[in-house]
Amino acid sequence: MTSATPLLEVRNLSKEFPVGSGGFWSRNSQTIKAVQDVSFSIQPGETLGLVGESGSGKTTLGRSIIRLHEPTSGQILLDGKNVLDLKRSELQRVRRRMQIIFQDPYSSLDPRLSAGNIVGEGLLIHNLTSSKSEYRERVAELFELVGLNPIMMNRFPHEFSGGQRQRIGIARALAVEPEFIVCDEPVSALDVSIQAQIINLLEELQEQLNLAYLFVAHDLSVVRHISDRIAVMYLGRVVEIAEGDELYKNPTHPYTRALMSGIPIPDPVIEETRDRMVLTGEIPSPLNPPSGCVFNPRCPIADDRCPKIVPELRAVGDDHFAACINADGYGAVSANS
Repeated sequence: MTSATPLLEVRNLSKEFPVGSGGFWSRNSQTIKAVQDVSFSIQPGETLGLVGESGSGKTTLGRSIIRLHEPTSGQILLDGKNVLDLKRSELQRVRRRMQIIFQDPYSSLDPRLSAGNIVGEGLLIHNLTSSKSEYRERVAELFELVGLNPIMMNRFPHEFSGGQRQRIGIARALAVEPEFIVCDEPVSALDVSIQAQIINLLEELQEQLNLAYLFVAHDLSVVRHISDRIAVMYLGRVVEIAEGDELYKNPTHPYTRALMSGIPIPDPVIEETRDRMVLTGEIPSPLNPPSGCVFNPRCPIADDRCPKIVPELRAVGDDHFAACINADGYGAVSANS
């Protein structure tokens, strides 16, 4: 969506999971359409925020990009080369360039390994050090890089706080010197007082190491703070994508507007008088997503065309794209333009 060559480009990515029905031995099965036809790009050093309700497919999308899940279809281009075409030996080299920081710092660390061995595991797998002393020096550097004292290298995960564990997870991701990191809700399991520290750390590391992030979160205020651009996801599809300030000032898709209207405003007068868009019903099941626009059962501006047409992302402003055919009155172009 920009003229520069992207570091990462996702084209029409879909991920489906087969689900058995009718008992364990039944051959009948259904399919969960977790991610449907998603496309976007990320530039070197850029943060793309990814927001949406629980169950919208954000985590599945992030894990599919780095092939922790094997995508059903589509392309994932890293410097123009499709990661999905790589053989296992080639994929291991590419994994150095793409890493992930997991959501839960309590379950993502092996309790049987010391913190130093957790951080240094990638160094051994990719043969990035040539001696034991060099290995220990590199692990110590990584501890200092994320704000931990190297003296704690021999401690085990249960001896650390949640914020310290997440710093260990960040150091583990940085050990192999990646260019792109999926941040899968990295602060949602932490106390509010610790969240800001981790966000600031991620921003400092990005500036220092020129990292690109896909930052998955449900807290819109956190996403606005750290993201250059933001993509909004609903039931497996990206429904809007724009620069951060533009998205907050001019949300176009009705689902984005509903999310924005739920952000608390510290001024009680404005909070009391502002218009809110309250969505009715629950997010549909990905086992049986609605036809046409997946948001149409809950959309306040849906008409009889919406169940029949799958809207594509279209330009509604400078580097601002939305997938809605009926967004008149919501800052977008008319449905007939």
